[in-house]
Amino acid sequence: MKKIFSLVFVAIFLVGLVFPLGSCSGNKETLTVCNWGEYICDEDSEDGKMFDVIKRFEKETGIDVKYVTAETNETLYANMKAGGVNYDVIFPSDYMAQKMINENMIAKINFENVPNYSNVMDDFKDMYYDPANEYTVPYFWGTTGIIVNTEVCGSVDSWDDMWTDAYPNRVLMFNNPRDAFAVALLKLGYSLNTTDEAQIREAGEELKKMKFNYVMDEFFDLIPSGSAVMAAYYAGDFITVSEDNDKLEFVRPESGVNLFNDVMCIPADAKNKENAEKFINYMLSAEVGLANTLYVGYSTPNKAVLELLPEEIKNDPVAYPEIDEKWERFEALPNDINDLMRDLWVEIKSSNK
Repeated sequence: MKKIFSLVFVAIFLVGLVFPLGSCSGNKETLTVCNWGEYICDEDSEDGKMFDVIKRFEKETGIDVKYVTAETNETLYANMKAGGVNYDVIFPSDYMAQKMINENMIAKINFENVPNYSNVMDDFKDMYYDPANEYTVPYFWGTTGIIVNTEVCGSVDSWDDMWTDAYPNRVLMFNNPRDAFAVALLKLGYSLNTTDEAQIREAGEELKKMKFNYVMDEFFDLIPSGSAVMAAYYAGDFITVSEDNDKLEFVRPESGVNLFNDVMCIPADAKNKENAEKFINYMLSAEVGLANTLYVGYSTPNKAVLELLPEEIKNDPVAYPEIDEKWERFEALPNDINDLMRDLWVEIKSSNK
């Protein structure tokens, strides 16, 4: 009997390896979210207004979240085009959402599953990249500008001020072509959305003239530590790094800046679309939106969140500025212009070594 029992047990064990018996993990609902670095609240505050947003979603829904980050819009796009990644929710910027929609890479959202969409301010609906409000949900908005350590550099007021040899390896530039070219184009007095090949080449030559330290998330270490003294970066991140540093100043040059929206989307090949809609709805709730806004520092398009913000934040001209007509929004560029910018970017980075 012992021998028979042993054989039966071994058979059951082997079957279990192939077809797990009663496995909970096989039936567990999942979700894969791809966001930018430092762009969601993942820590608790003493007053309870900030909390780990992902962990609370998992606890409330029973859905397991795989949370990953991409460094730039271009990296996100390349990963999705290449295949081999399966995201359920992504957070592209406006122009990249427009490009992905045009290329059928984004699914339409069933807004019956996103009732908290009613919290979105009208100013952030009917946008050029999604005029019928079918594919995107606004997450944050803001502008670019110059972040400067005034104790070291004094005051600056122009993009030209970044082209200086006074602080070797201590001047930071965006480590992505669209934002970096935008700075050079603005310096030259051109549009962010130019399709003039000569103007783009001229902007590339401007970037080659200066040995910038090209960074993205490294910014969060280099500016607060004083290792860098000037940076082209985002207003929301200035708010984060300047909380305990009154030496830092945020400047929007007179020649203009990029005004942007980042949005939540569902890829066309998402495997868990309903769970993605649950997540987007959760992110639009007042409590979750407040936690993210307080932690990230970017400007909210959510009226329910805005009502909960302290007056000093709502009245901060860095976070909630009056929109200037000189500020431009990125638009999706033609493929040949993107290719040119990418090729020049390789040359720029090579010349910077």
